[in-house]
Amino acid sequence: MSVDPPTAEVERAVRLALDEDLGPAGDLTGALIDEAVVASADVVTREDGVLAGEACARAAFRLVDAALEVAFFLHDGDRVAGGDVIATVTGSMRSILAAERTALNFLCHLSGISTATRTLVDAVHAVNERVVVLDTRKTTPGLRALEKAAVRAGGGTNHRASLSDAVLLKDNHLGVVSISDAVRAAVSRYPSTRVQVECDTEAQAVEAIAAGATAVLLDNMDPARVAACVTRIRTTRPETFVEASGGITVATAPAYAKAGVDAVSSGALTHSVRVLDLGLDLHEG
Repeated sequence: MSVDPPTAEVERAVRLALDEDLGPAGDLTGALIDEAVVASADVVTREDGVLAGEACARAAFRLVDAALEVAFFLHDGDRVAGGDVIATVTGSMRSILAAERTALNFLCHLSGISTATRTLVDAVHAVNERVVVLDTRKTTPGLRALEKAAVRAGGGTNHRASLSDAVLLKDNHLGVVSISDAVRAAVSRYPSTRVQVECDTEAQAVEAIAAGATAVLLDNMDPARVAACVTRIRTTRPETFVEASGGITVATAPAYAKAGVDAVSSGALTHSVRVLDLGLDLHEG
């Protein structure tokens, strides 16, 4: 599975970010520097992590000034250590400074996601390499494709990219229709699409697979309850895809992996990660 984000999404997001940062008059401070000054800048990591966002950083420098020379030595998915030089940019100092913050914003944010994902994947795979780590739709508006690419760079797997990708019957849906009726309607209308039901109890999971659901999401259950549900589900319909979700952390994820699920999912991978600290060190050249 490619870790690269869609090119069109990169271009759109970076153009919007540059427009936001440069404003109508451009970089007023950078304009004080003689336009003939040429410099080199190293993108340097300040801490250990996993890199993501190369395409966005490249686009930021290119869209500001196509004459800038950008060389990346490490790439999306690579582990980095504090002090590593991951890229060098050479050319107009004005241009480098104009693109700096946008390039770093994408690199820091997306590398934070890939780092958090790798940490969770490592915790899960330490006890069960078969279990996948999934993201959710709890993403920054307008940046979903980029954030999901960062999850892939960290070794995770993408859940639904949008509401049109699969059926996931959650508690708000089930507040107005029964599990059995909703699943049967979904299977009838979308016969080739995964139909998943969010379940808070073992009884709901049993009802869901009896009605024809191909996947269940065991939500906000402790590992012991998840293990009991998995045993019941495997006895009833072994091929059912079983996912655990709801406040799962690095500390608790191994217990869920041991419970026999196929996947654990975490919205925190995209909605509340800390950025990875990277900086741009300039030197005249």
